[in-house]
Amino acid sequence: MTTSTRGASAPAVLVLEDGRTFRGRAYGAVGETFGEAVFSTGMTGYQETLTDPSYHRQVVVMTAPHIGNTGVNDEDPESQRIWVAGYVVRDPARTPSNWRSRRSLDEELTAQGVVGISGIDTRALTRHLRERGAMRVGIFSGEALGDEAALLARVRAVPQMKGADLSGEVATAEAYTVPAIGTRKFTVAAIDLGIKGMTPHRMAERGIEVHVLPATATVEDVYAVGPDGVFFSNGPGDPATADHPVSLMRAVLERSTPLFGICFGNQILGRALGFGTYKLKYGHRGINQPVQDRTTGKVEVTAHNHGFAVDAPLDAPSDTPYGRAEVSHVCLNDNVVEGLRLLDRPAFSVQYHPEAAAGPHDAAYLFDRFVSLMEGQRA
Repeated sequence: MTTSTRGASAPAVLVLEDGRTFRGRAYGAVGETFGEAVFSTGMTGYQETLTDPSYHRQVVVMTAPHIGNTGVNDEDPESQRIWVAGYVVRDPARTPSNWRSRRSLDEELTAQGVVGISGIDTRALTRHLRERGAMRVGIFSGEALGDEAALLARVRAVPQMKGADLSGEVATAEAYTVPAIGTRKFTVAAIDLGIKGMTPHRMAERGIEVHVLPATATVEDVYAVGPDGVFFSNGPGDPATADHPVSLMRAVLERSTPLFGICFGNQILGRALGFGTYKLKYGHRGINQPVQDRTTGKVEVTAHNHGFAVDAPLDAPSDTPYGRAEVSHVCLNDNVVEGLRLLDRPAFSVQYHPEAAAGPHDAAYLFDRFVSLMEGQRA
């Protein structure tokens, strides 16, 4: 990515790898950026989306037309920086209006060097991605503009998301601890594969002291903190490349330590149990995805951000090296596996985001389910 100063009036062009282009105006930094074009259907929570490490190397297209209305504050980021590779909106807010706002979204994107584009038909772009699938994309503005054939060639030279090993690029380099709120009841070792700030907070609310460990953590590192449970976080990239996290999770399963995984952590559990993973055509991203908890029959509206999924049978439990496993949650839009549960060991995972700071909070009970596993193991 190369950037220059802010220039909302500068012309810009978005170039997809299949040759389709959209022309608009620069939004945020002026320059060029590349990534995988994906769309998010959330109407709120754009600040949480931008700072979610799972969006590393992705150019996010917002389907909601008006973005930036509430500006940017210093309380809602999910991490220390914006992770999206680029940002695409239709009608950016001219003036933010919210009592917590400290600056405009345009100013924040510029300050962090995030190249974006506005004033394009994001509905047409979204429909194109739904029909053709997520694909590589480039955004160019200012001096980066040039011959479209040359720009297209540069887009096609960008590495694809399939086969990308990215969790190490977003995970913490040093372990740190998030203390329990109130009395400490449990200790959890959380493997950071791209963890969001709200995740350890949700556990801390339940009296859990969370030791966040780097993606390179060893079995010895995990058990050095004396965990009552182990957590595997969300994160970017292709789960087929995550051999070290899979090996680590298998070691945890062998010890029958209570285990919980979210998003990338769900895919890691799938691989650890012997299931495959595959890339979805355009993925699930947004805060309005219907998922059924098959253990209760309850339907939840949930927050998603995943382009890969676990390939596991929906009709019956499967035999694995760690006992029987079943699909616990399923997306009602397309029957994609949204959760796994071991029947003979204390381990489960979900593909979506129960911590979802921007909402909805239908699935927050899953943290209580994790607490119940640790209580049962302690008893």
